Amino acid sequence: MMGNKVAIPYPPKRIVSLVPSQTELLYDLGLNEEVVGITKFCVHPDEWFRNKKRVGGTKTVHLDIIYELQPDLIIANKEENTREQVEELSTLYPIWVSDIKTIDDGLQMIRAVGELTANSAEAILLADNIANGFAQLNKASKPIRVAYFIWRKPWMCAGGDTFISNMITTAGWENVLADLQRYPEIRLEELANKQVDLVLLSSEPYPFKDAHIAEIQAVLPAAKILLVDGELFSWYGSRMREAVSYLEKLIATV
Repeated sequence: MMGNKVAIPYPPKRIVSLVPSQTELLYDLGLNEEVVGITKFCVHPDEWFRNKKRVGGTKTVHLDIIYELQPDLIIANKEENTREQVEELSTLYPIWVSDIKTIDDGLQMIRAVGELTANSAEAILLADNIANGFAQLNKASKPIRVAYFIWRKPWMCAGGDTFISNMITTAGWENVLADLQRYPEIRLEELANKQVDLVLLSSEPYPFKDAHIAEIQAVLPAAKILLVDGELFSWYGSRMREAVSYLEKLIATV
């Protein structure tokens, strides 16, 4: 998805995944034997998290463990992994990098991973089911203005060129920070002038809790503030199957 050419032994027999959502996708495609390494953040499925070799974090990959595993395919992501480590690994092993900013990008990634791993039929069926689900999504009837928080100290929100923002607009809402890129640092006072109707506090990467609601409510007294499942807003693999029903339930509560 970065426009690079990658030559791999086909089908690959020793796969390392450096991306949690794509690890779950590999599991759902039935690649239990082929996947030999995952990150410490690849918590789904639990049996892989407990039993597969961990190669460090998404941004702190232990290269020595990768060398031990001798993968014939590494699956990474432009945003979640560091450019330096991806480039270093690419000098030794085939590495395929996804770049996901929209639901359509996620569907393209699913199909591509299916093709990479000789599981095209399963991947196409999965992607088509997800696409059909989103096509039938009962969107919000009003364009509610949303701020989606991913971090605290400093406060950080999802900008307009992110997968999260695309999920927000797909729901029929508006991202109040759509004019900013990636995950900008903000001051709460900045949002006071943006007519925020709804604040969503993600469960990841920062684990927001009820205790944080009052802190934001003090600055945005008119906004509704909800804790949301960050995986269903930001995991762009097979977990998207669950996102449609989750969004519809969320829309109904606002």
